[in-house]
Amino acid sequence: MSKMLTISDELYARLEKEAQARGLSIERLIEEWEQIEAQLILRRGVVQEVDTLREKLFSKYGEMPDSTELIIEDRVR
Repeated sequence: MSKMLTISDELYARLEKEAQARGLSIERLIEEWEQIEAQLILRRGVVQEVDTLREKLFSKYGEMPDSTELIIEDRVR
């Protein structure tokens, strides 16, 4: 089903220029932007979950030191 949307001539010209630069139709350009935005929203959610987990781990165990140097020492032995 199609819907009509009224936008300014200026916005249409900008969309048309961007779509042409990418070799896309305006409709396809908007679809791609929507997909990218949806992915960004998902990623932001995952980042928030990671931050929450880090805070929980820090409050439970305190700061966890970097183990890189210990690993290097083990490899040298």
